[in-house]
Amino acid sequence: MVVRLGANDREAQVHGVTMACDDSAPGRDELPVLLCLHAIGHGAQDFASLRAALAGQWRVVAPDWPGQGNSGPDREPPTATRYAELALGLLDALGIARATVLGNSIGGAAALRLAALHPERVTGLVLIDGAGLAPIGRRERLAIRAFVALFRAGRRRRWWYRWAFAAYYRQMLRTPAAATHRAAIVAAGYDSAPILAAAWRGFADLDVRDLAGRVRCPVLAAWARHDRIVPLAASRPALECVPDLTLSTFDAGHSPHVETPAEFEAVLRSFLRNHIT
Repeated sequence: MVVRLGANDREAQVHGVTMACDDSAPGRDELPVLLCLHAIGHGAQDFASLRAALAGQWRVVAPDWPGQGNSGPDREPPTATRYAELALGLLDALGIARATVLGNSIGGAAALRLAALHPERVTGLVLIDGAGLAPIGRRERLAIRAFVALFRAGRRRRWWYRWAFAAYYRQMLRTPAAATHRAAIVAAGYDSAPILAAAWRGFADLDVRDLAGRVRCPVLAAWARHDRIVPLAASRPALECVPDLTLSTFDAGHSPHVETPAEFEAVLRSFLRNHIT
């Protein structure tokens, strides 16, 4: 298990995985659903503030990915393809016909796959620094190898890993508002290292650019201006293929919903009010 910042509301069996999830309004079928998919090594509690902000207006469902938070392990490696399959299966398990899907990092890549390949299930899409939209060249592959080596060192519990991991997360979650999340993630750094190494191995082949133009629902791209992992400049050409796109940027490192929650929630509210029916 990785980051545990709070208890989940319920569990569901999805493709052989016991998935724990937060569900703000189970049984409230009259409420529109916002399905929130977290970044690798994070957890459903990334969306606790958002859940509170939308209480009574939206049913916010946020799972922990397999082997993270309170969810059980998976027989499959952590990839955007697998995560999209699990997200769709979770909607089925919870009896949710349609949802607006929000995803951060690998969660964003999974959300985009779900929207492009199953448009009848997705009413809107929110990409928060979504992975897989920037081309992967030689420099990016070298960076991915370096990160895989870092997380393998964590898996072997090298003494210096926690220091390096903390430095990494000072760039990923930059603001005082993210301090609690950052501390919890760093404290769990050795435990999360195996799944981080596995996910980063798959990032060399993570490419959802060809799916961007197939998304027909309204899309909000919420991007951190200081993101060095999935920079907006490299992702912008793919984003511009999306027919119905709203773009907002934030003074953040990789997860604006955690780092700048008030600003992000204001933008999200406007998007939901004006674009999602």
